[in-house]
Amino acid sequence: MINNREYQEKFEHEFLSPRAQKSSDSLGRRSPETPCSLRTHYQRDRDRIIHSKSFRRLKHKTQVFLSPEGDHYRTRLTHTLEVAQIARTIARALRLNEDLTEAIALGHDLGHTPFGHCGEERLNKIHPTGFKHYEQSLRVVDYLERRKNSRFGLNLTEEVRDGIYHHGSKGTPMTLEGQIVSKCDRIAYLNHDIDDAIRANVLTPIQLPEELMKILGRTHGERINTMIMDIILHSTEGNQILMSADIEDAFNALRDFMFENVYYNKEAKKEEERAEYIVESLYEYYKNKPELMPDERFEDYQHGDGIEAVKDYVASMSDRYAVNLYKELFIPKFWLY
Repeated sequence: MINNREYQEKFEHEFLSPRAQKSSDSLGRRSPETPCSLRTHYQRDRDRIIHSKSFRRLKHKTQVFLSPEGDHYRTRLTHTLEVAQIARTIARALRLNEDLTEAIALGHDLGHTPFGHCGEERLNKIHPTGFKHYEQSLRVVDYLERRKNSRFGLNLTEEVRDGIYHHGSKGTPMTLEGQIVSKCDRIAYLNHDIDDAIRANVLTPIQLPEELMKILGRTHGERINTMIMDIILHSTEGNQILMSADIEDAFNALRDFMFENVYYNKEAKKEEERAEYIVESLYEYYKNKPELMPDERFEDYQHGDGIEAVKDYVASMSDRYAVNLYKELFIPKFWLY
């Protein structure tokens, strides 16, 4: 029987760039496993992430707009898929490892809280050791997603773990594939947040800075294409994934514009105060009554995790689950009818 994994590993060494991370050269998993006969290490990691409960919950987690009315606003899941698509396009053009790139992209936001960044900011304020979603994403794949006979969660390869952690931290990913995901995360959220802000009537196309539109493009597709092509053009050599100075300056200026006009806009963020209150109320409730958490989290609490288990439970919630749970715990039933 032909070992398909070995064939793919041979293909990687023959056809990918010398700069690409080859699956057969992986630093491996924290707990050694028998290799799959069909899939490379990174394909296996991708599949484990896609089949995880944390990945499924992303479909009900906010991207920017809380409780949006309409079917076309981005969620944390659609953001993740857009990052993966853009990242794979760049990886393919540079002959880097698409499977590794995709695995990192699909796992990079698994640790996000309900209600987007406002939920993260509230947990960061009230949890004793703070909260960063990239740290929580690594905790999810290393510990909270339980697999039979594994002490290390999904037991992902070191390269995928590194890319997940470093997509949002100050450090630089160890692989070019991880660097691609870090860049594409920013490209995706900036451009689709513009799209959603226009849909929500928080922005109009005419408000977008003319000088930046001339450089980056006037439509969602044009801007993404400009950034993708620029990265490919300026990352063909060396050990860094780069944008040109002109495009990066325009990108940063557009990002500043979005912070001023959307991310801090009262209309776009009108629900944040209530969302933060829900997160804090649930956290305090289970901090005082940890025995009422689901069995798995309470077992973690008892076996040494303590308040970390409370943080894990609240952070794992989808927006909808958090709102419904808050209603169940804090709002008298007769008020709901």
